[in-house]
Amino acid sequence: MINFLRLIFGSVLVIMLAVTIWASRAQAIWNVPREVISNPWFIATLFDTYFAFLTFYCWVAYRESGWLRKILWLLGILFLGNIAMAAYMLLQLFRVSARSSVSELIQKNPHREVG
Repeated sequence: MINFLRLIFGSVLVIMLAVTIWASRAQAIWNVPREVISNPWFIATLFDTYFAFLTFYCWVAYRESGWLRKILWLLGILFLGNIAMAAYMLLQLFRVSARSSVSELIQKNPHREVG
């Protein structure tokens, strides 16, 4: 299962980087047309996305020790979204053995816990 998750999150990272580079080259984010930004479905999707980021971040904050790491991951997730989330998952997935269970992945890492 760990190798399967490595494949999934590796794919997410590569695809998100490719799509972001493609979109950035096609149009700057600050040039998005007003019709798009003011569309109710765009706004609803944006809220949905950022609430998902915050939900994922709750797990990150649980796992990470130290305020600096927690703040840096929060900023990464809020500014880079799924790119940062996939990177975080890959870091965690390569810290456990390929034979580990998913529950080991989800639990707080006892080796990094302080006091």
